[in-house]
Amino acid sequence: MKALVYQGPGRMAWQDKPMPSVDKPTDALVRITHTTICGTDLHILKGDVPAVTPGRTLGHEGVGVVEEVGGAVSNFKKGDRVLISCITSCGRCPACKKQLYSHCEDGGWILGHLIDGTQAEYVRIPHADNSLYPLPAGGDEEALVMLSDILPTGFEIGVLNGQVKPGDTIAIVGAGPIGMATLLTSKFYAPARIIMVDTDANRLQTAQTFGATDLVDASDGKAAEKILALTGGRGVDVAIEAVGVAATFDVCQQIVAAGGHIANVGVHGKSVELHLEQLWIKNITLTTGLVNTNTTPMLLQTVQAGTVAPAALVTHRFALDDIEQAYRVFGNAAKEKALKVVLKA
Repeated sequence: MKALVYQGPGRMAWQDKPMPSVDKPTDALVRITHTTICGTDLHILKGDVPAVTPGRTLGHEGVGVVEEVGGAVSNFKKGDRVLISCITSCGRCPACKKQLYSHCEDGGWILGHLIDGTQAEYVRIPHADNSLYPLPAGGDEEALVMLSDILPTGFEIGVLNGQVKPGDTIAIVGAGPIGMATLLTSKFYAPARIIMVDTDANRLQTAQTFGATDLVDASDGKAAEKILALTGGRGVDVAIEAVGVAATFDVCQQIVAAGGHIANVGVHGKSVELHLEQLWIKNITLTTGLVNTNTTPMLLQTVQAGTVAPAALVTHRFALDDIEQAYRVFGNAAKEKALKVVLKA
């Protein structure tokens, strides 16, 4: 079978690899029909995630068809069309009992990280009963790929951690796929203003079509000043960091209002400076997190009902065999006007 294999910082190859197999009774073997590339995959290629070692198949998102199941799998059978969660969960350990699936003692974020992932023709899914979801009949598979990771990540780590409430003024710093997913799901809670911040004019205009009320171009380095001006110097109730670099985290520190929330969603490969000398007196809450995907069933229902339309995030489509070209496009998102790329087998 073919797979996208990490070969060290800055290097990858679409190459032959042995077919995965059902190794444990709780495993399923899934044939990939659609997958995508995540910003986290770009962080891996930059060397920001040293736990990913050369030889690893990348990817943690996708939908596909069950080819084989282990003897202990009861929820799925050969031929079932399934959504693959980016988080693997045993459903039994203390963390899973608290719905902290990302900290499962025999799972968590392991696909494309600690075990081979979904950017391949086939993938082994451990704890299949708890780590796969049945696809609704007639569901748009391109749209449903967005439910593997970015939609629950934006919702859980941005919106829910940030405690977005009706009438809030929120700022989402970073209008990439995660920022856009946060924007789409923040509307569940009817914030009064959604300020979108980015350096890419195209992404800002796209954010406006998704419901952003204010756009801030950060290319001049004055994003914080502009946001404070928009809010009469008060700042925002919720500042959501959706990039994973020091500069965007610092903007969030500067714009959060007294009693507000900073919800960090981005993957940080380097340390940032925490200005506690300024924040301690403001009664702010700072949260971080790795998605648990406990909201995935609810989000599936919202997509089916048309409440949220993640298919709008897809800007480019490629054959799975063209995944290296897809990485080049996604890695040059501003130039290519790319949000999410979908790869079809």
